[in-house]
Formats: sequence, structure tokens, C-alpha cells
Amino acid sequence: MKSPVILIVGTVDTKSDEIGFMREQVLAAGGHALIMDVGVLAKGKVLPDVANTDVAAAAGVTLQQVMDSGDENSAMALMAQGASLLAAEMHHEGQIDGLLVLGGTMGTDLALDVAISLPLGVPKVVLSTVAFSPLLPPERMPPDLMMVLWAGGLYGLNSLCQSALAQAAGAVVGACRVARAPRFERPVVGMTSLGSSCLKYMVQLQPELDKRGFDLAVFHTTGMGGRAFESLAAQGQFACVMDLSLQEMVNQMGGSVVSAGPDRLLGAGLKGVPMIVAPGATDLVDYPAWGQMPERFAGRPSHDHNRLIASVGIDADMRRKFVRELANRLRQARGPVHLVLPLQGIEEWDRPGAPLHDADGLAALMDECGQCDWGAAEVSRIDAHINDAAFVQQVLAVFDDWLDRGLVKKDAP
Repeated sequence: MKSPVILIVGTVDTKSDEIGFMREQVLAAGGHALIMDVGVLAKGKVLPDVANTDVAAAAGVTLQQVMDSGDENSAMALMAQGASLLAAEMHHEGQIDGLLVLGGTMGTDLALDVAISLPLGVPKVVLSTVAFSPLLPPERMPPDLMMVLWAGGLYGLNSLCQSALAQAAGAVVGACRVARAPRFERPVVGMTSLGSSCLKYMVQLQPELDKRGFDLAVFHTTGMGGRAFESLAAQGQFACVMDLSLQEMVNQMGGSVVSAGPDRLLGAGLKGVPMIVAPGATDLVDYPAWGQMPERFAGRPSHDHNRLIASVGIDADMRRKFVRELANRLRQARGPVHLVLPLQGIEEWDRPGAPLHDADGLAALMDECGQCDWGAAEVSRIDAHINDAAFVQQVLAVFDDWLDRGLVKKDAP
């Protein structure tokens, strides 16, 4: 294959040595580097391929206006806007294959904007002094982002810093060499689920969809999975979505770090993609199992899934609040919507005798569903649990009806 072209983004005025070293490492790995300067203080020792004046212009301002904007925060926000627009344009025109950005908190703030401007599947590596930090909100992180801690690199090109820079350069070049863009040779159904022990319907649905000529892509609703799902849905990459696990919405409402952001459920709907929806796992809020249960849920039944993630059952009032928000978002959909309500339960741990069983809470959820305005959405109620075969058969019945009526297309996007 041709040498991958890596866009290196950084502040040339303060990080010339580091950026120059990364360019050398990209070349040594068999790639080609283009440098974008997002600094505003001086020119630096490295000649960029995309000047800071061009970055400012892409944001609709001059570099002097950036410098006069008020403080370093507002200045970097403007440069982030310009850099994001230019990076997206360069990728669209085939000028770059991957992204490499370095920075401290300021540079990482900008890096997240630039990275999220590129499509899913484009290799993105951020070398950051705050890699994996809780300072980074999930909704700002692209689901395919790779991060490397910039250890010992805040100032000066020492051996620790060089090791991190070289690793990041090698990671992005290597990723570009073996990256495979999704081919979408068959139409794809996008589905959500919370693992395979909590929700199990995909095991039966996958072979049935395959028989009908569709590929199935199942997204784990633990934050980043929901973000990837929403991103692809908004791009129109799915022939239909089976959004059957909406637990990330409840996490967002409950202030959990396991969040897909405030726009969950809107990607497919606003794009007009046909949606089969169910309230799977919306009776619980996730929190880190290695931490403490959020104080607002003290005394509620809980379940430790593993050493990383635990779940606490929510009360009837919060379930009703969720249903109202669900209805609000589904009313915004521009395509066909069908809501399937499994009356006997919405995840494996809520069965009688299981740790999160709450008959009153489930009854409140279903009662609120009966009172809400669902707009143009169709609603079906089945006397079964979401993990029962009857639920799968109902989802397939809706899907097959839409196929017969031409609402779901069998052509790949």
C-alpha cells in the first residue's frame, strides 16, 4: 500500500522539538507527515504544512483576532474549530489517512474536537498528559480514539518523552497500514445490547437477520458503544436499527460516568432510519464497581457485574421520568418507529428472585408508557420477558412487515 499520510497537530510555538521528533518517527515507520500548527504565540522551529493563520481563517477569524479573543481558553477554542474543519476537509479530499495530536490539557481539549470531526474508522491517536483521565467527558471522545500517556513530556525532549512520542507515531502509522474501512456489502441492522448475560435477544436475532440478507452489528451500551452506534446511525449507515437497550439514557439521567452523551436515541430518528425500540435495561444505573455507589441511590438493590462495573436499580419515579423522555425523543423521529414493551421484564437481573427484581418499578414503567403521547410511533405490548423467544418473534414480525412494505431497504448504503 502507499505510505499513509499522518496529520500531526500541535502548537509549533511551544512544541517544535516534540513535533519534529514525531515527524521523524512517522517517516521511520514508513509514513508521511503533514504538520498543522495550532499555536498562536510565535512561529517555532518547525515549518508547518498548514499554518496557524490558515487554521484561524478556517474558523472565520484572523490570527490576531484569536490572540485578542480574551484568554488562552477562548483562543484555543477558535483554533480547535478551525483545525477540526480543516482536518475533516483534508480527509474528505483524500489528503490524510490518520491523525496524531499531542498536548497537555489545552492541547487535549483541542485534540478531542479534531478527532471527533473525522469519521469512525480513521485512525486517531492522541498523546496526552491526561490520557484516560476522568477529566475527559465520554461525550467528547470518539469511540475509536486511541490515547497514549505523554509520560514525562510536559517540557523537554527527554528519553521518556521520546519513548511516548515514538510509540504514538508507530501506533497511528501501523493502524493506517492495516485499517479497513467498513465495506457495507450487505445492508446492516444496527442493534444495541447490554452484554449477553443481561440481554440475550441478539443470539436468536442474528441468524434470522442473516437469512433475510442483513448483517447485524451489535453495540455494547456502556458509553462508547452507544456513541459509535449513534454516529453510524446519523450517517445513515444502517438499513434499520433495533435499539433495544436504552440503559445509557438512564445513566445520563442518573449522572453516571457510563454515558453516551445527551443525544442518545436521536441519531437514527433524526436521520429517518426505521427504528424498533425497547426499554431494555432501563431499570438500572451503572457505576464503577471499584468505587462507591452514588449517594442518591443508597439503599437501592444493586448487582456487581464484575470488578469494573456495578448496577443499582432505580425507583419508580425515575422510571416514569425516563419514559417521558423516551417519548419526547421518539416523537422527534422522522422515520417509522415501533416500540415493543415486554410486560414481564426488561433485563435478566429483574426476573423474580434475581438481585434487581422490582415488580412495582416495572409496573410503574409500563403504566407511564400507557399514559405517554408516542406521536406517530406504533406500540405493541407482549406478555413476555425481553429475553424470551416471544420478544424476538415480535421484533422480527415488525421487521418483516417493514420489509414487505418497503420501509426497510435491502440495498447496502
